[in-house]
Amino acid sequence: MPSSIFLEISVETSEAAVAAERGGAQRIELCADLPSGGLTPSEDLMRTARAKVTLPIFAMIRPRAGNFVYSAQEVARMHTEIDTAKRLGMDGIVLGLLTKDRRVDIERTRELVKTARPLPVTFHRAFDDAADLNVALEDVIAADAARILTSGGAATAPAGIERLAQLVSAAKDRIVILPGGGINASNAVDVARQTGALELHSALGSVLAYGQEDYDLFESEVRKLAAQLATAA
Repeated sequence: MPSSIFLEISVETSEAAVAAERGGAQRIELCADLPSGGLTPSEDLMRTARAKVTLPIFAMIRPRAGNFVYSAQEVARMHTEIDTAKRLGMDGIVLGLLTKDRRVDIERTRELVKTARPLPVTFHRAFDDAADLNVALEDVIAADAARILTSGGAATAPAGIERLAQLVSAAKDRIVILPGGGINASNAVDVARQTGALELHSALGSVLAYGQEDYDLFESEVRKLAAQLATAA
């Protein structure tokens, strides 16, 4: 494995984005309502976060909580939200759409990817709800996304580590597999080593849970995580 793994940290406030940058994160995933899995951040949050951090910021585009089968009006809203994210200086887009039979919605995902260009698109953990992850991998590639955020179909990335390793192997250099879910300083190196992933995603959810605002603690936990990955061999 390489000597350093790229670290993405998911946040829902500009203060957490600043703390993540100070702690050594290399990319921010910006969301609203992380407890629901993340929703589209407000224009004000995108604007404020962009003003406060220099890291690349990928904006979540998800119009509501719940499943990932969206109506035509919801998809139209997603296109509008992508345009807004681009206008506000976001560096990437995070989204995911499925069909009623739990397949990746290739056609509509591809259209959203086109709207996002030139920004890269991450297909988020809607991927883990797909009926067949091997099929879903090929479908996301066909939709022209740049990476897949996944826990390997399990509740957490450590629990899905074998499937994640299979996905990394199958993806080769066609798409980036981004393990996420339950990753922290105690398990990140094992996840990276056993999967062969070159990027990891963490929200460190337990640190800022239940409305806590201890951003010094959050920064410290990000720093611990980044330090583990930087020294991994």
